[in-house]
Amino acid sequence: MKLIVFGATGMVGKQLVQQALFKGHEVRAFGRNVYTTDFPDDDKLEKIQGALFDEKEVFQAIAGCDAVLSALGGGFDGNDKTRTLGIKNIIAQMKKSGVNRIVGIGGLGVLNADEHTLLLDTDTYPPEYLPVGKEHQQAYTYLNESGLNWTFVCPPNIMNEGPTGEFITAANYPPVPNKYQINAGDLALFMLNEIVKGEYVKQRVGISN
Repeated sequence: MKLIVFGATGMVGKQLVQQALFKGHEVRAFGRNVYTTDFPDDDKLEKIQGALFDEKEVFQAIAGCDAVLSALGGGFDGNDKTRTLGIKNIIAQMKKSGVNRIVGIGGLGVLNADEHTLLLDTDTYPPEYLPVGKEHQQAYTYLNESGLNWTFVCPPNIMNEGPTGEFITAANYPPVPNKYQINAGDLALFMLNEIVKGEYVKQRVGISN
């Protein structure tokens, strides 16, 4: 497959690029610092230096790909709109280019606490995580209303470690048992597997090591 990775220079993004190449995919790595990031030397890797909010650059990056992987990050204070405005632009350019499949990263708070309540809306949700939780919620809303075949992975704390292959997942709820952490490598591994298998299309996903 030909895959485009947004947020390619971040902790999870670099894992996505590395593992996708290892699996034999063609990869486009999109970001501001792709030429100064230590990516594998591989003929199937195309580095695209671009601005996430630029419609033309994002369209050209997506066009011709089979699927999109979004590992967008940003600040935690609610002032950084990379996640929301970035995913909004990605969705718009996917529609223009006819690419219909995306797997993106959100946060634990967007999962269900019960049938009617998200975790971020509960009394026990840490208030310091509310601003970024609301950003993830808005990104989820954009995806849910997009008509695309999306999957939104909602991890707990992401550890800067490689893949182990030992993790559990659940649709729309946190998995049980839940260690409240996931290796960046395992998060990337799940996302790449989901692109191929499509087990959680139009669902949020809880994940834990």
